[in-house]
Amino acid sequence: MEVGTYIVLAVVGIALIYAVVIYNGLVALKHNVTKAWSNIDVLLKQRHDELPKLVETCRQHMQFETATLEKVMQARSGAKAAADKGDVKGVGAAETLMRSGLGGITATVEAYPELRSNESIQTLLGRITGLENAIADRREFYNESVNVNNVRIEQFPDVIVARMGGFKAAELLEFQAEEIRDVDVKNLFAT
Repeated sequence: MEVGTYIVLAVVGIALIYAVVIYNGLVALKHNVTKAWSNIDVLLKQRHDELPKLVETCRQHMQFETATLEKVMQARSGAKAAADKGDVKGVGAAETLMRSGLGGITATVEAYPELRSNESIQTLLGRITGLENAIADRREFYNESVNVNNVRIEQFPDVIVARMGGFKAAELLEFQAEEIRDVDVKNLFAT
């Protein structure tokens, strides 16, 4: 064989090895996004399991605002349905509604001394608040994983391997602006 043939074979071999390294890196990123979503999903399920307990405990202790409780439970159902379908945007929208409803429950509990002093309600609210904080942390990690994945599959030369390998962009988990807005406590108690 000629020297030129060896050079061509060496270049092709190096290119193949480089493509395999890129492919394996993209696979790792894809699975990192999946793992990050699974971590959020576990916390969402835990919170969704706590919500009926909180709602029932509130109902038992007084004629709690039915509309607030129903809003939380409907949002819980919507979030579960969206998560079951893998609809990240749907989860974000439903979670926004649920978090708004939870803010309403918290504000109502704070306004009624008999609810505020109830140990069961305080324990459940504390548990849900802890889960909320954990979800926020995991959401940040998930969105960072998605961002790294999405940037990498668009960068050259990774984009070539990503397209050939069928790698797709992942969706960020975004909540709507209502989530970060303060709860209007005055509105909650308007008749």
